[in-house]
Amino acid sequence: MANCPLSSLPMTSLRSLLVCFAVAVAAVSATAAVAAPARRVIVFVWDGMRPDAISEDDTPNLKALADRGVFFADNHATYPTFTMVNASSFATGSFPGTIGFFGNRFWAPGGKGLDAKGGAIDFASPVYTEDYAVLRALDEYYDHELLQVPNLLSRAQKAGLKTAVVGKSGPAFLQDYHEGGVILDENVALPLAFAKRLQKAGRPLPANAVNAYPSDRFSLEPDNDRPTAQAPAVMLKDGVSSDPTDGAGTPSTASNAYLMDTFLGYILPVEKPDVSFVWLRNPDATEHLYGVGSPNFHVALRAQDELLGKLEAKLRELGLDADTDLIVVSDHAHSNIAGPADLFPLRVVNDGRVAGIDADWGYSVSGAVRLADEMTRAGFAAFDGFGCIHAPVMSGIRADGTPLRPTRYDDDGRLCGKPGPYTTPSYKLPATLPKGAFVLAPNGGSEYLYQPEHDAALVLRAVRFLQSRQPFGAIFVDQRYGHIPGTLPLASVHLENRRSPDIIASYDYDAHAVVQGFRGTLYSSMSNERGMHGSFSPVDVHNTLIASGPHFRRGMRDELPSGNVDLAPTLANVLGVKLDRTDGRVLREALEGGEGRAVDAYRVSPADVRTDEATGLSMQRIDGSASPATTYRFTLKTKQLEDGGRKYIYFDEAKAERH
Repeated sequence: MANCPLSSLPMTSLRSLLVCFAVAVAAVSATAAVAAPARRVIVFVWDGMRPDAISEDDTPNLKALADRGVFFADNHATYPTFTMVNASSFATGSFPGTIGFFGNRFWAPGGKGLDAKGGAIDFASPVYTEDYAVLRALDEYYDHELLQVPNLLSRAQKAGLKTAVVGKSGPAFLQDYHEGGVILDENVALPLAFAKRLQKAGRPLPANAVNAYPSDRFSLEPDNDRPTAQAPAVMLKDGVSSDPTDGAGTPSTASNAYLMDTFLGYILPVEKPDVSFVWLRNPDATEHLYGVGSPNFHVALRAQDELLGKLEAKLRELGLDADTDLIVVSDHAHSNIAGPADLFPLRVVNDGRVAGIDADWGYSVSGAVRLADEMTRAGFAAFDGFGCIHAPVMSGIRADGTPLRPTRYDDDGRLCGKPGPYTTPSYKLPATLPKGAFVLAPNGGSEYLYQPEHDAALVLRAVRFLQSRQPFGAIFVDQRYGHIPGTLPLASVHLENRRSPDIIASYDYDAHAVVQGFRGTLYSSMSNERGMHGSFSPVDVHNTLIASGPHFRRGMRDELPSGNVDLAPTLANVLGVKLDRTDGRVLREALEGGEGRAVDAYRVSPADVRTDEATGLSMQRIDGSASPATTYRFTLKTKQLEDGGRKYIYFDEAKAERH
């Protein structure tokens, strides 16, 4: 009321006073209207979605979205290309070296707490972080600084926006680990008031939600059931290997449908979030179990695309489609696990058993590597926190039909903890680590190696061991060890942090090998899974990003390099939220209106880095046979983009060369 000072109004001028009051109210309302969000944002994460899997047959809704919105043709996942690493990039717009977070599995000895099931977390071993309760415990361990920079949703909440995260346990929760909005993942509904609102609305809750609250304050309804339970996989006759020929359905379909139905049927219309993350497991979980290109892979794509169609239909029904920015993104892409075809040719699977060779259209029977076992055989003390593993197929079946790692039996349970078959023995961490030991965090396409004493001679020896083994590709080392030939420092790929491992090693890959119609194979940490990611393969790195809505241009194929680190800065710009200390950029070339920028305003140039050579190595192939090569190096292929005087580096791949 600065223009209507009360002292200038006669006390009898009631009409003038009311007019002045009305003007003031209108001014306040106008200010509020400016401050309020004009539009909403929904980020729909298709975990593990490869951009070359978008098709009219399997994903017609996604293809239509890409055609009418912006398709980012050169998007990059953050390396290491794991779910939780990229979840932290989505949350903050930065890389692990800035954030200090190295999921999926890393070593943080000294933590304590209970997991989502109510059991004690084993922090003595590398901990798996796809669990909201584990993330809570890690946040406590890190003095409430799990992520060392601000995150998007916290800043949005401070700006008065309502937020919701829904979906996969771990990455969904990480978007709002300060718990300032409503959260529904596969294990919990947070906060308690929201859980009770869901119950009152007749919605079932994840069965593990009971572990989040005192029993006298919360309990599940008698008919709650287990809406986020994963269906069992179809197995081969050996009981541990998945049957890649199965096409009856995917383990995540029912859980994903429940999560999306709850979002569309209750959270979106009732809670009315301004910013939402919906993170669902398909196609990733199906790719892990059955492999990329398998019958169930296509089933998973169709199921996920159907949910996208339901989301778009609900937006139209609620009248929200015109003012909602819809982003579909994947955390990473995905490869098939396989070793070299000359040693382990693809094979037919018939009646639940591995059968004859089919080099053109068979399934992989190799590629899984137990680094703790390989290092132990080479004279190291190495522990990965896992017991005995029985992987009779993915350990490798040679061309002559013999197994690379024969099945052995623990008759009395003294080795494995219980009687049964195994292909590699237990490498659980002892109560006291021996001096000079390595603690390994197997993550799939890359391995983390920790040497607790930071012994430089041991680290050098381990690096040369990795360089001399064919399954390992690019190797990055903590700067404390100085220059080691054939390596790059962790900082060269934004991984240097006081929390980082001593060594991060990508498994090697063949970006051109084809399994079930899809290119790209890699070696991976030992398991019975058929698909994996996490490596520095260009297949794993180049993931899906599509944006459509009022803030984004229509019918654009963006050929400029972009990355998962760019999502949070771009969304902050769209929402009018301040998000500082980001490594990523605002994708202005894809934006409409005054925030947009012409594509030709950017300069892009190659900025490859090649290591020097490590020499005098005795090379071995995966089967233990000698290789004539004696030198190792790798090339890190990158692009540099200049935007307004600032330079951004995008990492395309890192490939080892042995000569």
